Amino acid sequence: MVAKTNALRILQAAKVAFTACEYDVSDGELSGVAVAAKIGKDPERVFKTLVTEGKTTGLNVFVIPSNVELDLKKAARAVGDKFIEMIKSKELEPKTGYVHGGCSPIGMKKQFPTFIDETAQLHDAINVNGGRIGLQIELSPDDLAKLTEAQFCDLF
Repeated sequence: MVAKTNALRILQAAKVAFTACEYDVSDGELSGVAVAAKIGKDPERVFKTLVTEGKTTGLNVFVIPSNVELDLKKAARAVGDKFIEMIKSKELEPKTGYVHGGCSPIGMKKQFPTFIDETAQLHDAINVNGGRIGLQIELSPDDLAKLTEAQFCDLF
């Protein structure tokens, strides 16, 4: 049985169809591409959650395929800011409630503006972090967008 996280509780309360998958983290490999290999999914279907801070917009959340890098210029345009940067790992938990490697777009301390790369819509289901290191959840991109009030846009 999978230990409940805030993300899982929110999914269940919203009656969203999802599958939880735990994976081994004993090797310390936490990159999205490594996680994709561990759970037997293509890296373009396993999405990572990145948190940025804009000069005028504050914190923003970006959900992109694990095998690409966030284009900060495209991300800034998406949020309507001139400049954004990744927040520091040590700032992640105090600001979102999640640790590096265990950050889910679902169930942060506060609902931040969220943007999902448009390629997510090419798949019936994608994987995102389930709210702790070693846990992935698979769900439809549309359900993820509804739950997080996200917009789909070009991010890489």
